[in-house]
Amino acid sequence: MKKTRNEQRKKRACRIRKSVSGTAQIPRVNVFRSLTSFYVQVIDDEVGSTLISANLNDVKDGKNTIEGVEKIAEVIVKKAIEKGISKVVFDRSGYKYHGKVKAFAEKLREGGLIF
Repeated sequence: MKKTRNEQRKKRACRIRKSVSGTAQIPRVNVFRSLTSFYVQVIDDEVGSTLISANLNDVKDGKNTIEGVEKIAEVIVKKAIEKGISKVVFDRSGYKYHGKVKAFAEKLREGGLIF
């Protein structure tokens, strides 16, 4: 039986997560895309806690477009700098590094976060 696209994505995400983990000094930035929104978390995997989170509801006039995702990246960068985070590990959760995910990552780099 053929696996659905989401099942394939989850399999890729598990494969990626074997080698990608965050610490207190270098947390993991995790993204999740849905049909209607875009969610981001900055996670410390050693403790298992979310340090920072944001989604389209946190952004004024946030729409599920590349521009909306870039606004979320600006919010994440601002919160990260306030908490003293400058280095992160990017976890794309099995999504292609293309479109919204790529725009988000590039905006994080422009904001000053180091991958």
